[in-house]
Amino acid sequence: MILCCILIIAGIFFGDLKIKNLIERNETPADSNFQTRSGVLPASIWKNRILIKKYHNKGAMLNLGRSKSAVVAALSAVLCILITAAFLLSLGTRGNNLLRMGLSVLLGGSFSNTYDRLKRKYVVDYFSFNVKCCGIRRIVFNISDFCIMIGAAMAVLGTS
Repeated sequence: MILCCILIIAGIFFGDLKIKNLIERNETPADSNFQTRSGVLPASIWKNRILIKKYHNKGAMLNLGRSKSAVVAALSAVLCILITAAFLLSLGTRGNNLLRMGLSVLLGGSFSNTYDRLKRKYVVDYFSFNVKCCGIRRIVFNISDFCIMIGAAMAVLGTS
């Protein structure tokens, strides 16, 4: 079980980091459609339901706190440490596999976004949903964002 959890954490971290690095190597400015050096890729995938964008989020969720990015980065690092401690404590108990799996998914996503905040000084987001509601369409995500939400939900369900 421990090896599985470590593989989940590493897979999410390195998978999302790889995608972020591909997006960053792109020569287009942030907040534009994704292009490559060899030509323009479709700005949408999955039958135009997902839009590929490059966005530098200097704050937390929904760019909150962007004017205080150092505080957001420090808070993100502290939360990673606390979640890691909770994960390590969960390894000493029997059962609670849903809790451990949830914390693993949560840690993979939070390590990736925290790494961005500390190294790049912003988080690389790269896709949004092509829906009719403009407010939702403007929100740009990365894989780690979904891992954080799903992992947190799994961890909560695993504690009850």
